[in-house]
Amino acid sequence: MGRIIVIGIGPGEQAHMTQRAKECLQEADSIVGYSGYVSLLGEEYTQKEILSTGMKREVLRCRLCFEKALEGKVVALICSGDAGVYGMASLVYELSSEYGKVDIEIVPGVTAAASGAAVLGAPINHDFCTISLSDLLTPWELIAKRLQTAAMGDFVITLYNPSSMKRADYLQKACDLLLEILPEDRACGYVKNIGREGTATWTGTLAELRAEQVDMFTTCFIGNSQSFLLDGKLITPRGYRT
Repeated sequence: MGRIIVIGIGPGEQAHMTQRAKECLQEADSIVGYSGYVSLLGEEYTQKEILSTGMKREVLRCRLCFEKALEGKVVALICSGDAGVYGMASLVYELSSEYGKVDIEIVPGVTAAASGAAVLGAPINHDFCTISLSDLLTPWELIAKRLQTAAMGDFVITLYNPSSMKRADYLQKACDLLLEILPEDRACGYVKNIGREGTATWTGTLAELRAEQVDMFTTCFIGNSQSFLLDGKLITPRGYRT
């Protein structure tokens, strides 16, 4: 009997991948993943059987993993960031009852909230939440409720999937909702292409963030009432000094 290892590969750069993730990729007979994430692995694993698909084929990728595992193979299913944060870990478990006894291991990775925060300074050094602005799987009405509830709770808010070609104005819509509760000068920032070629950062206010153009490879950070900007870095104090 084979097994499935669901691996978070982090932001993409080899240096930001955990040692356990690297060991599991070497151990695997087959590597399954979205084609964009497979390309991040470079040439190191080209001797493996590579099975990739385009976007919106998550169920197919998981089923490929089970089929290969039932052939007795060790299968690595790769996800960017952490497999359990907007990743494939839950779907693998959801489908597992259809395939009988298959061993499953989840290997954590560095999610964008953590890797982006390290680039920006220390924006999530206190209580924070992550909210995806993608409404492909979650109704916008629920996303809007979560945004406003997080703002009322004075959480630092990390936004995943803030924009795309079909959702070009979603960051603006999110900022408008937040501005109903938060002040215009609330400290914010974002990072594009974290840990990859073309990494870029921005810091400013919530009102300024509303006018920024971002994409699916951007992670945005909205500070809490104590967050501040310092020499281009976004800092959220824990309160040690007091």
